[in-house]
Amino acid sequence: ISTITSITITIVTVPFILFYMLKDGKHLVPNIQKIFPSKHEDQVADLFNKMSQTLSKYIAGQAIECLFVATFISLGYWIIGMPYAFLLGVFAGMTNIIPYLGPYIGIFPALILGATISTKMAILVIVVCIVVQQIDGNLIYPNVIGKTLKIHPLTIILLLLVAGNLAGLLGMILAVPVYAVLKVVLKYIYDIYQLQHEKNS
Repeated sequence: ISTITSITITIVTVPFILFYMLKDGKHLVPNIQKIFPSKHEDQVADLFNKMSQTLSKYIAGQAIECLFVATFISLGYWIIGMPYAFLLGVFAGMTNIIPYLGPYIGIFPALILGATISTKMAILVIVVCIVVQQIDGNLIYPNVIGKTLKIHPLTIILLLLVAGNLAGLLGMILAVPVYAVLKVVLKYIYDIYQLQHEKNS
């Protein structure tokens, strides 16, 4: 119940947040630049540009991963003769954005429907999901997300474990992009510090 509630709140809230970010997003960087001395305006703009690129890479990677899962789950269901294969595959792909819990949520409707047909169909549904998730977890996610953001796969796993314990489902969803952005910010600040240090030397 708590998982469904969290997902529902997120689905309802995110479109409003997205609307206002798209509507007023162009004012964000200029307003933040006003806080800093004028000599740092270019650096602030450059930093936000790097953060934007990082988030864009993460979203593109997630889209590729979800598309992979949706396509091959649909194909697998179609091969085993599962009704509504495409619809169930798309649902599995959409829920795959949720780390760890996503695959279980995605398989649930197909498993219930398969069980009403036959025990064999339910078992085949589980087999299809296991095969696709193994390929996704071992090949697609580490290579698409990890390499795109230059984050080690082990770091991603640890982030998800810690974030899940601290902030639950929402923490697991946000852990990787937040880490990637913080990594960009800290690296940028360190690079600026190094340049200033070399200049002073």
